[in-house]
Amino acid sequence: MKKLYKSSSQKMIAGVCGGIAEYLNLDPTLVRLIFVAISMLGGSGLLAYIVAAIIMPEED
Repeated sequence: MKKLYKSSSQKMIAGVCGGIAEYLNLDPTLVRLIFVAISMLGGSGLLAYIVAAIIMPEED
């Protein structure tokens, strides 16, 4: 079973986007662009990123 972790290898700020990209087998840049677009459109992307950075465990 796959688990969602903050990435330590694809880390820019907290590793949230890198972890999501690894979990979904996507390019981390694409996930980062999606978060930026969501943040620009409604602002909820920034809140979601902060919450995920607090809740998601670190990768071993």
